[in-house]
Amino acid sequence: MSQLTTHILDTTHGKPAAGVLIILYQQQNADWKEIVRGITNNDGRITDWLPKDDLLPTGQYKLKFETGDYFRQFMVSSFYPFIEVVFSITDTTHYHVPLLLNPFGYSTYRGS
Repeated sequence: MSQLTTHILDTTHGKPAAGVLIILYQQQNADWKEIVRGITNNDGRITDWLPKDDLLPTGQYKLKFETGDYFRQFMVSSFYPFIEVVFSITDTTHYHVPLLLNPFGYSTYRGS
């Protein structure tokens, strides 16, 4: 498992959101540099987008969840074409950033 993991739970359908593109960025001065892309698995998770022993340097990071494409497959309009979650990595511990999602709202927190 990589140092950074994520998952999406679709609270409208009460199930994981599979097949969602998520992009990880690192802030570099005023710009955001793309680090890696991943697609959520059938359990709505990405757990392996970085090699297990690779550690992210401290700094500001952003996950961009491409939620508009996810809802379009169900022919559901949503308020958010994408969701960006910005967070800080301050040490070498595990970081888990989950997203609870529905077409008109979302919530996130630091998971375990």
